[in-house]
Amino acid sequence: MGSTPVTGPTPNKGFEAAGLQRLGLVIKQLEQLIPMFGSGSEPGKAVLEALNKLAKHVPTGASTPAAERTNIDRMSMQNTQNNQAMQQMRQGAAGGGQQPGAAA
Repeated sequence: MGSTPVTGPTPNKGFEAAGLQRLGLVIKQLEQLIPMFGSGSEPGKAVLEALNKLAKHVPTGASTPAAERTNIDRMSMQNTQNNQAMQQMRQGAAGGGQQPGAAA
């Protein structure tokens, strides 16, 4: 009758756990913003509201020192890759924009 599968997609528990771990790190970072803004300012109120909504979903202890180190390493690797890509783009733009082997 339809082209839908018999069963629906199932969530990947590994991705979910990794996501909750990262969310715990984001919550930690948001908590560090509160003293900078103050809880009475508009940005401070927005941060507090976001914290209240997000903290419900993260179990206690989701953010461990090992998880923080893993996240820092992942971000460092990603930053290195992004920098390499930017350098390649700049070199291509500095070379006149012609591709190698292109006829003049």
